[in-house]
Amino acid sequence: MHAILIEISKWLAATSLSQTIQTTGWIIPTLQTIHILCVAVVFTSAMLVDFRIWRLFERDVPLPEVARRFLPSIWPVLVILLATGGLLIVGEPRRSLLNATFYIKMSLLLGAILLTAALQSSIAGQPAFWHNKRLTGRALATHRPRHGLQARCRS
Repeated sequence: MHAILIEISKWLAATSLSQTIQTTGWIIPTLQTIHILCVAVVFTSAMLVDFRIWRLFERDVPLPEVARRFLPSIWPVLVILLATGGLLIVGEPRRSLLNATFYIKMSLLLGAILLTAALQSSIAGQPAFWHNKRLTGRALATHRPRHGLQARCRS
């Protein structure tokens, strides 16, 4: 398999697109900058929704509303992220295709995309589920019943 990846890398590096990316000094830094900014947007959007699930952000705003505000921005930015990443691979194929970490990164990215899509679908399809405080992801993971002094202090 490694030999095949070496051959694919050699072939890809010899293409005219790869040669242009490699020899034009501003292309790789520009692609990397756009790529990193897109990573920041996707990560921030996902984290803001996660923070709301954990009730660390916008506690008074229903989760479906927070999700409607932040999750849709992930998808167009993800397309740009994949395009810039693809061009970076074409420009420097050996750097990615022969690196085991690259495949771990792609697997984790695929998992994150699938989980985000499932969360967005769940929030859109069953908003009532997410309105119930006891059924949020945070509550499922860390819920402790209120009783005793804690309950009286909050009343």
